[in-house]
Amino acid sequence: MPENVEPRLLGIGAEAPDFTLVASDGTPVTLSEFRGRSNVCLFFYPQDETAGCTRQLGAARDDRERFIAKDVERFGVNPGSLESHRRFVEKAGLDFPLLVDADLEVARSYGAARPGDRRVWRTVYLIDKAGEVAFAARGCPTTDEILGALDR
Repeated sequence: MPENVEPRLLGIGAEAPDFTLVASDGTPVTLSEFRGRSNVCLFFYPQDETAGCTRQLGAARDDRERFIAKDVERFGVNPGSLESHRRFVEKAGLDFPLLVDADLEVARSYGAARPGDRRVWRTVYLIDKAGEVAFAARGCPTTDEILGALDR
């Protein structure tokens, strides 16, 4: 696949691939454990402590109450190390965990990375309580765009 060709996003209504990853606080996070309890927003981002990633995850932090009001758990996901994630959480004052996807297996299953590539495409997914994709987009969609998917 050519280097500039984006991997394909999962479609709206698709079952979200299950995973278990270690969070920045050291605990395991399993997506399927949220089914029937909470919606989940996954922010796939390229690198800890870069300006763009800090802005994107900072917006999710700043809109905390809006996500909580819609029963949405937030997680950042990238291949950074546990220590890198811990530093980023502390430095940026994030109030949600970052998940370590060291081999990019989860990013690939969500179309946020291509097979054989180490690049993470900035990608956001909202997964509803039924475990289905309610929203999928590249880049930095607004909180309104993300949460609006739950009103459809």
